Amino acid sequence: MERSMIAELGQKIDQTVKVSGWLQVLRDQKSMQFLVLRDRTGMVQVAHWKKGNLELAEQISLLGTESALTVVGKVVENAAVKLGGLEIQLEELIVENAAEIPMPFEPYGDTLPNTDFRMDWRYLDMRRAEPQLIFKVQTTLEMAAREFWIENDFMEIHSPKIMGTPSESGAELFEMTYFDRIAYLAQSPQFYKQMGIAAGFDRVFEIGPVFRADPSFTSRHMTEFTGLDFEMAWINDHHDVMDFIERWLHYIYQQVKDKHGDEINELLGVDLVVPEVPFPRISMLEAIEIVKESGYELPVEKVNDLDPGGERAIAKYVKEKFGHDFVFITDWPISARPFYHMRKPEQPELTRSFDLLASGLEICTGAQREHRYDMLMKQAQELGLNTDPMVHYLSFFKYGCPPHGGMGMGLSRLLMVLLDLQNIREAVFLFRGPNRLHP
Repeated sequence: MERSMIAELGQKIDQTVKVSGWLQVLRDQKSMQFLVLRDRTGMVQVAHWKKGNLELAEQISLLGTESALTVVGKVVENAAVKLGGLEIQLEELIVENAAEIPMPFEPYGDTLPNTDFRMDWRYLDMRRAEPQLIFKVQTTLEMAAREFWIENDFMEIHSPKIMGTPSESGAELFEMTYFDRIAYLAQSPQFYKQMGIAAGFDRVFEIGPVFRADPSFTSRHMTEFTGLDFEMAWINDHHDVMDFIERWLHYIYQQVKDKHGDEINELLGVDLVVPEVPFPRISMLEAIEIVKESGYELPVEKVNDLDPGGERAIAKYVKEKFGHDFVFITDWPISARPFYHMRKPEQPELTRSFDLLASGLEICTGAQREHRYDMLMKQAQELGLNTDPMVHYLSFFKYGCPPHGGMGMGLSRLLMVLLDLQNIREAVFLFRGPNRLHP
């Protein structure tokens, strides 16, 4: 007999079915036993009369919640049952794996332990309906992102994550021994995306792992995360990239809302709003003034940058003025950007770059890249960079590389914003941070 999913049982009244799942509740009464069985599609009540099989009744009475079970029985209508008005009359029980008693914590208990403890038992934590929904949304999000890229003539690439030179800067690098020399885990697929442009691919994207040796202990940082990256050629400036991002995000949000909007509202209390296009755009110089006028004082080290408090101040201003949750902060000073960002011809102290803030959280950085070899060399030398380790990267621009730009975005940060999650640990299958390597 094939397994039936619980959500299908309404179409199988008076039929004998086989259902597999986890024991969520056991009510052991004088003459009856009721088991609430859960699979990924829902819950069903299973009824057993003790006198019909005393040996089975004894076996059931010893079961712990979250035991993995398979039951066989007849589906019958029962208006008194809250779970869909039906139940299964138990005929056969197979204990696939009995849960030990007591459990570290009850996923469906009245209270939950703190986040770090639940991370120790992440597989139990993810049995709850809320994490299950988060990862269903993630699946839809990635599918929608790919669909939009492919419909717009992008090609997918898979770049190496073991590199001979740093992929961004000398900071936040994981160094490793690679046979007889030193290698690094990739901080970004940036250089390889640009190689795809130089190769004539025109438009490329990648969904893949990113590694940052960032000793931050915040609710939004990780040392390993999944990046959503793309690069596009033959652009006029960074506004072409921003135009694409906002249409891409509008499509993603719409797909998630269409498929999961009701469930997101029911389980997470979030009324998902699809962002209107275009998004507001504010230059970095304007943003600094807005933060000052809000009364927030940026730290001294953030003189040409924004800290989380500054980002929240901008978000408040944008929400009040534009009624929008997204805003691009554009035209960052060269001191806050890598050497390969293109500078504005009319204002060479500024770059054709941007960050995207969503509900006060930075989720994306992008720019038009400098595609001219002589200008790249000049900008690297002005910053005092040693170009010898970058010889392979710089060679991409010697033989006809077109104008191009792109962005990098963290998948989990996008999920945080989309679902209004308070901690990035909830938005990733297994979290990696400075103090966590297990499970």
